[in-house]
Amino acid sequence: MTELTQLSVTKLAALIRARSVSPIEVVEAHLRRVEQLNPELNAVVSLAPDALDRAREAEAAIMRSEQTGPLHGIPLTIKDTIETRGLRTTFGSRLRADYVPQCDAPAVALLRRAGGIIFGKTNVSEFAMALTADNPVFGRTNNPHDLTRTPGGSSGGEAAAISAGLSPAGLGSDLAGSIRVPAHCCGIVGLKPTSNRVPGGGHLPPLAGIFALGGSLGPLARSVEDLALLHYVLTAFDPSEKMFVPTASGHEWRRQNLNGVRVAWYTNDGTVPITKDTKRAVESAAHALGEAGLVPEEVRPPGIARGPALWFSLFARAATDFLRTMYDGREAEAGPVVRAMLESGDERDDSSAPELDAAVTERESLRASLIEWMSATPLIIAPIGAVPALKHGTQKLEIGGVSVGTFRAFGYSQTFNVYGFPSVCVPAGRAEDGMPIGVQIVGRPFAENAVLSAARIVEESLGGWQPPPET
Repeated sequence: MTELTQLSVTKLAALIRARSVSPIEVVEAHLRRVEQLNPELNAVVSLAPDALDRAREAEAAIMRSEQTGPLHGIPLTIKDTIETRGLRTTFGSRLRADYVPQCDAPAVALLRRAGGIIFGKTNVSEFAMALTADNPVFGRTNNPHDLTRTPGGSSGGEAAAISAGLSPAGLGSDLAGSIRVPAHCCGIVGLKPTSNRVPGGGHLPPLAGIFALGGSLGPLARSVEDLALLHYVLTAFDPSEKMFVPTASGHEWRRQNLNGVRVAWYTNDGTVPITKDTKRAVESAAHALGEAGLVPEEVRPPGIARGPALWFSLFARAATDFLRTMYDGREAEAGPVVRAMLESGDERDDSSAPELDAAVTERESLRASLIEWMSATPLIIAPIGAVPALKHGTQKLEIGGVSVGTFRAFGYSQTFNVYGFPSVCVPAGRAEDGMPIGVQIVGRPFAENAVLSAARIVEESLGGWQPPPET
């Protein structure tokens, strides 16, 4: 049998149901993997002390032939900005270095209710404020494909752990590409669902107020099929019935027939150029969909060029205001990234409200136009960012003669936070140096099944996740 730590969630769940493997064996295999690789990766930052107890309970339930959930006995990791009952949740900040929540975030509770075993927390940037996984509590996470590079962020620990087999899947969050960017950097898959599709409570910064327009919790995994299963668990629970609403085929994912569906693809958003390898990956994904019967066309949809600038207008000041509130009187405890944000710009003034109102108004107008445009072309393929995973400490880079900051280089992802559309990252190529490159497939609001179905085609055609070297 293939190593348990290399198997998908879907395969592990089937083996557990068939009594071919024990939940205890599965959890123990992943704990050994953490012990073996985590010292170099620094991806998993806290382990649940009761993980093996939960595995024994899951095994006993199987032996009693009890009805079980779709994730029964599966170990899962959770981004350290999402609260987990009885398991330290630091948010990457010294302010919460010893914080142990009394309750699960609602999304975590859904994973547990489906039978998942929460066995660890994964590293983040401080309060999820950078596209890295580096903070003053735990330090930095390294990319399993190249330890000198960042895994992306802010769900970088999650992506690194999953890619290297420390975890089969887990839960992240995304307000500026924070699921898709690390999935791209680490060669796995990640889904940013439609904004507000997955319960967002128990996360800091809060996915409420202005952040609710673009933020979302969502799954990361090594296969698109696993993303579909996790998305089902996170969205299909009926509290009134205290059960998961079965799909037409039980808990199995039914792929959507996309034959003849039009797909727009573009490699330039009008603001930042991309590398040749990234361009080739987008073209390969478009070709794969064309070969499968979809109808790809190279065209930049309306509103795309305004996306990155609107992201800053909508969310940047709110992020700084959140940090100023959190660190009031304790600024010395902030790490370098947060300290720079605290020291930048002016305090909120009376001009900020009209500026935000104007940004929201423009966002709503452009979003409506884009939704209408997508009635004829319901899928979009785009880069995740301009480049593959960056070397640790990179602040600026030059692409096609243009110098850009690292955050701006991933404006391709941020655009779809602005509009709140579902977007999935799927591996689609490699750079010349071997680093993975993902592309994003975007759909209309609540069209997660369509984007996942398209991503599955790309995965099957182009190979999907490949184990990092020497893992």
